[in-house]
Amino acid sequence: MVILLTNDDGINAAGLQVLKRELRKTAEVWVVAPDRERSAASHALTLRQPLKSKKVGEREISVAGTPTDCVILGVKGILGEKPDMVISGLNHGPNLGDDVFYSGTVAAAMEGTLLEIPSMAFSIVAKQDFEFENVSICTLLIQLISKYGLPKDTLLNVNIPNVPRTEIAGARVTVLGKRIYRGTTSEKRKVNGHSTYSIGGELSWERKGGTDFSAIEEKMLSITPLHLDLTNYSFFKKLRGIEKEFEEIL
Repeated sequence: MVILLTNDDGINAAGLQVLKRELRKTAEVWVVAPDRERSAASHALTLRQPLKSKKVGEREISVAGTPTDCVILGVKGILGEKPDMVISGLNHGPNLGDDVFYSGTVAAAMEGTLLEIPSMAFSIVAKQDFEFENVSICTLLIQLISKYGLPKDTLLNVNIPNVPRTEIAGARVTVLGKRIYRGTTSEKRKVNGHSTYSIGGELSWERKGGTDFSAIEEKMLSITPLHLDLTNYSFFKKLRGIEKEFEEIL
């Protein structure tokens, strides 16, 4: 199996390096990752400046760009052909619920999916002291998905609880939960009439069973299938019912 590995924490991040060594036990792994941290880059794409790349190891290239840039450059340029799978991670921190809309980690897997390559994003749910010993879980899931495949336009977002392997209670296929943000902006200071703000604050989540949040709280592996088609089909039908009224206002 040929795997394209990337992340948003940067090519030197411990999670990526641990996952690289694990995957190379059973696969040909090409690493194409940002040269620095690009967390929360979402699906940003570099269009107005050239992408600089540098070989830093065997089949290992750093790119002065976003995770999405790395996947496109890896598939279309460096490899020259589609790998069997695109893997993003192992992310330093969770990608749960609404996080998927901001995450560079998840965006890289989305780009792989757009390129019609089976893709998965892996994250460890912690802020520090990561349990990288659980990295073998990634290999097992990759082998399972390689066996069964993924539907068109679908990727997997996997979150691993940050506990020793013996304490992981199991695995759950989950839906995206909903984050609750409190105090997400704060003014730090004013300089020459300009205000400086920071984005952040207290985070919690809606208490609802079956979500990625609830699985992690129960020390379960969370596996969430994400679909690229964002169309709201139930409301689509309702809008079609008033399509004539839209035409009348033109």
